[in-house]
Amino acid sequence: MAPPRIHPTACVEEGALLGEDTVVWRHVHVMRGARVGARCVLGQGCFVGPGVSIGDACRIQNHVSLFQGVTLEDEVFVGPSVVFTNVKRPRAAHPTPPERFLPTLVRRGASLGANSTVICGVTVGEGALVGAGALVSRDLPPFVLAIGQPARPVRLVCACGLDLPPGLRCSCGRCFEPLPSGGARLL
Repeated sequence: MAPPRIHPTACVEEGALLGEDTVVWRHVHVMRGARVGARCVLGQGCFVGPGVSIGDACRIQNHVSLFQGVTLEDEVFVGPSVVFTNVKRPRAAHPTPPERFLPTLVRRGASLGANSTVICGVTVGEGALVGAGALVSRDLPPFVLAIGQPARPVRLVCACGLDLPPGLRCSCGRCFEPLPSGGARLL
């Protein structure tokens, strides 16, 4: 594996960890205490705050800010200009101390569409697919397509991104079983 590739205009602070084969593009800022896994791509203009954890093989498109409290597991796709928050009631005159930031977790293989917003304190389930412009304000089960404001699951999707048919066997060969939460589990 190769060392990380960092564009000359990017700022990776001392104390930030970057995995092998990770690419950091123009005007990215990775703060001290952030962890970015191997084989990731951080698109132009991204910000990665202290304490943020990004798993292996994640792709984060242009102009995404990942604030303290955000965790992305492996193979997460974050579309352009996705918004994450870490405080539900921010006030300029009364800043929230970091120990009160609400954690946000995006599980393995999930995808967040362009311009979607993820409110702090939620979990986006494994393999979930969030539509462009959606507002994620509550937990999403695994392997659902969620759209709208607020985002609501509308159908089940495979890890490959295709809609799951009624028998929950995808044309790609993957099989699923339904979960009581409304999501699905890969068998």
